[in-house]
Amino acid sequence: MYWIPLFGVLEERGIEGMLVDPRRIKNVPGRKTDVWDCQWLQQLHTYGLLSGAFRPDGDIRRLRSYLRQRAMLLEYASHHVQHMQKALTQMNVKLYHVISDITGNTGTEIIEAIVGGQRDPRQVARLQDRRIRADEKTIAKSLQGHWKEEHIFELAQALELYRLYQDKIAECDREIEA
Repeated sequence: MYWIPLFGVLEERGIEGMLVDPRRIKNVPGRKTDVWDCQWLQQLHTYGLLSGAFRPDGDIRRLRSYLRQRAMLLEYASHHVQHMQKALTQMNVKLYHVISDITGNTGTEIIEAIVGGQRDPRQVARLQDRRIRADEKTIAKSLQGHWKEEHIFELAQALELYRLYQDKIAECDREIEA
């Protein structure tokens, strides 16, 4: 990654640089120094034997940067979904067996209710969205667990961090759209 700032400075000053994959260049025979490598690269370039790697234009690079940032944020958010599932498992709450996506409307509302202090499974099961296939009784049964304070704390933090990453993903989406 060290070459990126240098490349940017060269482009700003109107110097056309070429990024070359080092695996495609034969090494200088004998002792190796940076000076000899530079001279060898200059000689290969003079003969037209070097082909530059693809480097997209500025707008595409900027877009690619936003997309990579978004992908990284999605990965981080997924870790917090796993943390929520872990906390639920430790409480013996099997919500993810009856709801395929605990980050959907129903799953989020149920997790918020648990974090908010609601412990009655029948009451929490009423938060189900009409699109959920499982009935209220099945959901209530999956919500019978051991409400340990440390696991609820874990669940609350994972939910908060998941939401934070969702906000950051939305910011990236706005930049990508712009």
